[in-house]
Amino acid sequence: MRKVAVAALSVGLFRRLAIAAAALLVALLVAMPAAAQTASPSAAAETRLSDAAIRQVLVQRVDVDKQAAGIVVGVIDAKGRRVIARGVFDAADPRPVDGQTLFEIGSVTKAFTGLLLADMVRRGEVTLDEPLVKLLPAGSVAPERNGKAITLIDLATHTSGLPRLPDNMPMTDPLNPYADYGPDLLDAFLRRYSLTRDVGAAYEYSNLGAGLLGRALAQRAGGDYETVLRKRVLAPLGMSSTAIALSPALEARFSPGHTADLATTPHWDLPTLAGAGGLRSSADDLLKLLAAELGYVDTPLRAAMVGQLDPRRPVGGDVQVALGWHVAATPKGEIVSHGGGTMGFQTFVGFDQTSGVGVVVLSNASGAMGVEDLGLHLLTGAPLKTAPKVKVREAKTLPPIVLDGLTGRYALGPGAVMAITREGQRMFGQLTGQPRIEIFAEGPTAFFTRVVDAQLTFTVGADGRASSVTLHQNGQNTPAPRLAEGAEPPAAPTPKVVALSPQALDALVGRYALAPAMILEVTRREGRLFAQLTGQPVFEVFPQSPTEVVWAVVPARAQFVLGADGKAISLVLHQNGRALPAPRVP
Repeated sequence: MRKVAVAALSVGLFRRLAIAAAALLVALLVAMPAAAQTASPSAAAETRLSDAAIRQVLVQRVDVDKQAAGIVVGVIDAKGRRVIARGVFDAADPRPVDGQTLFEIGSVTKAFTGLLLADMVRRGEVTLDEPLVKLLPAGSVAPERNGKAITLIDLATHTSGLPRLPDNMPMTDPLNPYADYGPDLLDAFLRRYSLTRDVGAAYEYSNLGAGLLGRALAQRAGGDYETVLRKRVLAPLGMSSTAIALSPALEARFSPGHTADLATTPHWDLPTLAGAGGLRSSADDLLKLLAAELGYVDTPLRAAMVGQLDPRRPVGGDVQVALGWHVAATPKGEIVSHGGGTMGFQTFVGFDQTSGVGVVVLSNASGAMGVEDLGLHLLTGAPLKTAPKVKVREAKTLPPIVLDGLTGRYALGPGAVMAITREGQRMFGQLTGQPRIEIFAEGPTAFFTRVVDAQLTFTVGADGRASSVTLHQNGQNTPAPRLAEGAEPPAAPTPKVVALSPQALDALVGRYALAPAMILEVTRREGRLFAQLTGQPVFEVFPQSPTEVVWAVVPARAQFVLGADGKAISLVLHQNGRALPAPRVP
């Protein structure tokens, strides 16, 4: 899925890391509708690249731009299937990637969950308007709002009102953020969560909702998600190389994942929310899915595939969401697609029923360019991206005495302490209330993280002891002085507040779309305003005027535009030198 270019309301590096890992930098599972970026397609013969041209693009991306260790492209049309690949599993494993190589496919899993739903509807086992709670184990509960229950179609189309992610994810390991989220935590979340908008009212991308749908369908079918999916969907399609739990033979073909700087990163595990992004697959297997979708092969799932694309709900512009697919209307027809991304992989799968062309793109790294532009270029002629320059950083080993001089507690900001610790040759940083993150040495005083593009520089005295550390991220340099033993950082100051009437506060309350799946929700509680960005905690905001509020936890402010009736119709979020407009949405 595509990463959303919206500045995170965060407290320094490690808050950003936690948000990124949870929102799938948790990019997963960041799956914005890939087709939303499509250009008007030309005829298929004019837009499709030859194998040689595709190979040239892959050489540029892998060998020159260093966007991945390996990328595989699969194309299917009336003439057959073909696979073009470039690169390797890993620098330490120079086997070439190919059509049989397995990749994490992230949110492309949602298309399979949607197909499972459509097939169960066809079989008469469920209905689209059936309440979720009826499929959950006895004694379970699910949120409702204004007397309306969440239904299966609400989950499949991201209109349930559930957030992108639950707010009780432990994230013990930010590099594998879903691994420790168990059924008990999910049940606890559903019991206490209150929906903030009406069920079915608007599109809001939800990994939680998709994962919950997969669990509910499996419960109704009498098995776990993978077992049911294999029997009902994967086996009929002949997709023997698509799975969650891998056999030794499949494991041998499973590529390592890589961060943007091509460092290896752990594979993801989604034991409870597998239906949102737990599948691993290959280009050859995904071409089998597209062959069935385009009608090139007969399959018992044909009726379900047609039914999967029938129910539609609006996303925005010319994009709609069906049961697990995003559908973009173009002058030449409809582009059906989904993107996927985990910490170490990026994926695109899409097809054009009018031209009969389907495309798969699989990358074993979370490079800044993504892969959707290549997939859409092959389908529609949309322009290819130009790669940003990414510095490839190499970790060095430092003597323990040097590392010990850097360990300690540093005041990164009001109320925020960055703790630097050592375990053997490994160094870690941890911000107050956040998971710890491993950091890697570039030199005696310079460190970097492999989760986001951020670096730390320590100021070291003649005694070898650091007096401060500076965080370099997003073009900003934030110094953090060392705290004395037992000392605490200064508390976050409460901004000056301009008293507003209840009517003036209510005029600002609402939901504002920074992006189709990134909503800033402003609420009022007992005369105070609060704001919550999708997938993040709730923070109090402080009025500076009838049309401006500020955050205390980060240097950010929002300016509201009022309509003729005195109510806000939009806002502009100002942070990190950027101004991000956000219209009010239902």
